[in-house]
Amino acid sequence: MVSDCEYPTDFENNILKFDYHSLETLLEPRNIAVFGATHEVGTVGNTLLKNLLNSPFYGPIFPINAAGESVFDIKAYSHIEEIPDQIDLAVIATPISRVPSIIEDCAKAGVKNAIAISPGFRETGTLGRNLEKQLREKLSLGRMRLLGPNSLGVMNPRKGLNATLTGTMARPGNIGFISQSGALCRAVVDWSFHENVGFSAFISMGSMLDVDWGDLIHYLGADPYTQSIVIHMEAIGDVKSFLAAAREVALIKPIILLKGGRTEAAVKAAIAHTGGIMGSDDVFEAALRRCGILRVNRISELFNLSEVLAKRKFQPQGNRLTIITNSGGLGVLATDALVSTGGQPGNLAAATLAHLDEVLPTDWSRSNPIDILGDADSDRYQQAIEIAVRDPNTDGVLVILAPQGVADPTETAEKLKDIVNQLQTTPLKHKPILASWVGGAEVVAGETILNRHQIPTYPYPDSAARLFNLMWQHSYCLQGMYETPALPNQWDAGGPHRAQVEHLIRTVHQEGRTTLTPVETATLLSAYGLPMVTTRLATTETEAVEIANEMGYPVVLKRAVDWLEESASEPHRGTTPWHGASAAAVHHAYRALTAPPALSSTVILQPLIERAGAYELMMSSATDAQFGPVIRFGTGGWPADIYGDRAQAPRRHRAVALPPLNDTLAQRLIEQTLIYPALQGQQGYPAVDLKVLKLMLMQFGQLVVEQPWIREIQINPLLMHPEVPAAVGVTQTTPMAAILDARIVLHSASCDPASLPQPLLRPYPSHYVQSQILKDRTPVTLRPVCPTDEPRLIAFHQRLTETAQTEGYTRYPPLRHLSPHGASEQIMRLCFLDFDQEIALVAESPNTQTGLSQIIGVGRLSKLPAEKAGQFGLVVDGEYRDRGLDQALLQQLIDIGRQEGLPLLKAEVMNNPALSSLCEKAGFEMGRSETETTARLSLSATA
Repeated sequence: MVSDCEYPTDFENNILKFDYHSLETLLEPRNIAVFGATHEVGTVGNTLLKNLLNSPFYGPIFPINAAGESVFDIKAYSHIEEIPDQIDLAVIATPISRVPSIIEDCAKAGVKNAIAISPGFRETGTLGRNLEKQLREKLSLGRMRLLGPNSLGVMNPRKGLNATLTGTMARPGNIGFISQSGALCRAVVDWSFHENVGFSAFISMGSMLDVDWGDLIHYLGADPYTQSIVIHMEAIGDVKSFLAAAREVALIKPIILLKGGRTEAAVKAAIAHTGGIMGSDDVFEAALRRCGILRVNRISELFNLSEVLAKRKFQPQGNRLTIITNSGGLGVLATDALVSTGGQPGNLAAATLAHLDEVLPTDWSRSNPIDILGDADSDRYQQAIEIAVRDPNTDGVLVILAPQGVADPTETAEKLKDIVNQLQTTPLKHKPILASWVGGAEVVAGETILNRHQIPTYPYPDSAARLFNLMWQHSYCLQGMYETPALPNQWDAGGPHRAQVEHLIRTVHQEGRTTLTPVETATLLSAYGLPMVTTRLATTETEAVEIANEMGYPVVLKRAVDWLEESASEPHRGTTPWHGASAAAVHHAYRALTAPPALSSTVILQPLIERAGAYELMMSSATDAQFGPVIRFGTGGWPADIYGDRAQAPRRHRAVALPPLNDTLAQRLIEQTLIYPALQGQQGYPAVDLKVLKLMLMQFGQLVVEQPWIREIQINPLLMHPEVPAAVGVTQTTPMAAILDARIVLHSASCDPASLPQPLLRPYPSHYVQSQILKDRTPVTLRPVCPTDEPRLIAFHQRLTETAQTEGYTRYPPLRHLSPHGASEQIMRLCFLDFDQEIALVAESPNTQTGLSQIIGVGRLSKLPAEKAGQFGLVVDGEYRDRGLDQALLQQLIDIGRQEGLPLLKAEVMNNPALSSLCEKAGFEMGRSETETTARLSLSATA
């Protein structure tokens, strides 16, 4: 890695990502060794070697078997040490008992990558898991990467490589395909020929002992021949690796995923097949949304979408589709498919209707779908399309043509092609135009024209409508990726009261409890600004009356034991509360609640909050086995639990999100629920103050993130009254929001604090933001990068490139210029880092001419867990090189490394004098050789 205090020789690889290429020889090997190669027909080793030899791979292939017998007239070896060449890729097709020793031999021999075809590991039980443990130990002997075990192998059609058990080589193309199912891999290869789909890479994952989803997404994200990534997944494996890689790549290349496990039966089947852990499916979907991955339900949708999104980069801004058809029946079918999968017909504007009236027959439908009637010709289609695509209430257009009357499929396709091409230079280019030419041989020529010009074309209009919704969902996910929640220090001058909460949790643990009392629950929630109603406990009848007198009548009394009998994650269906409007009523209620068979003489008292006209909502948090803390929000009360939150409709009774939340993410969480239209005042329902509701969700998310000792929280019901109280009994004094019931359960005090679940997505590390003054009094802000920095980082790169050969840069190595497209992609990846693994700092300062903030330097710190160290890189605008910016950036990286618990910070300086001097001044130990210089700093020693 080359680091430079001004500008590195390899900007995208050394500053934006340290290593994309550890898997390069997995898919582009110069030579291959095949363990288990044999003449015996029908064996894995025989099939594998035959497929390699029958493919146009031109590198040498070395069979290896115990006897050293030649196979297919090719010299074989009995041991890898006998092979005269350094091996790039080893493919292992032997019984599982031999795999650990082969891995050891390969690691010692310096093999770069290996594929274990052999099955029988984790999925077979204890014996298989023990073998996997041995494999891990052997892999640690070198730097070799292992794909599998239980992998079908890999194909690289562009390189003619077929190292799989599938005899047919896939077509070359631009789709990177990764699957855990060997059988599906075989089926997809066969299917792809019929559909004329080609691949840049074809990879069977197997059991993911070493190489995982994140590794391959990173690799394919950097591969110039891959335009989209298609995944079939059974088990997710390392969640953080997968999602961190997806966040870096999804904005550059679409990632489309097909995964089973939506039903309990499917989950059990997947666990039995892979031996992996299967988490909650709705939580998995929430994680995908946060990372820009689009999930589909059909194999055909995988590849249709990957080609559409990769070619045109369509990003509809909403889910409103306008349908133009010459067949009313087909328009109805498309509308059904649209609405049932989450879209809606656009409500045509008055101006649009007027323009259509001018060009269409008088008896056209005057609504969406736009039925232009069975006698429509290509000119009528053209006029209708040109008007509809400009409608402000339209996010996309679907054109349906059935060969009837005078409709000419070929001529209409030519006109549609011209319209689409003209739109590419206008602000309307983001609006997708889809086509469905319905028919047989009559429409083939028209379809060919549309396909040739990359217009998404489908034989059935309902399929086209579903694909539009998936395109919108993809766009929606990508927009959400720009949301980077930070944990605010406070919402106002008084909160949150973290110290109070931490003291309360310690007290509960000291008393040997994990469940908070109602009063403790109210105290904790109130400390984070959540509006829990006043809650008191009474242990005698007299005390109950005294508390009621203090609160003021009417009051509500509940059994206290109900709070301890149920888990916080379960809905509350306790006894019906008693209302007390007088002291006599409180006496009566207390006796009724504590009479046998009641188990406690303690009751809960709260002021009566009027529920008439209010919405009953719920919010909860619990820990998912794979994804950590999870927030759920939606309809409150127990009836919602009967219907569940797994409805097939895009909106659900209860929606899921990963904490923390910001304003936009809280809004999206609300939008995903069935009750959202009512909350915003649609269809005559009274609206609530969504700003208040979003703030509560953000406060709740902060509580979940900041207090990891909390295992479960259930708030149900949360009453939300309309903004303008209209229901009977609701007065101006009624609180707009009030929590009536809540439960909190902690992790046991015996838990190791380091093992407590952490949020899957780390919040923006705002505590690393730092303001400094440079030597010439220039003000500079050093802060972690965020997604919105992308355009300014591109401008920074272009500025450096343009001035690279001017005075001040000539003493540095020649620059490798990037194309604007390449620079944009690499910089985009820099903006979507996993802060748990890497932190990039930007230095920004006002431009002296424009006054606008500009980026003048970048530093990056990557954690290297295997080496228990961190690696850094720097690049600084030459204008600021003598003002101390390089020193400030490096010192901040050192401080961050120390706070992140890294024992060592290092860099490969590669004989860069300026960086060597900078590191020496910062206290690094320098190691020099004839070819390079390295810098190492012990952070523990400088603490």
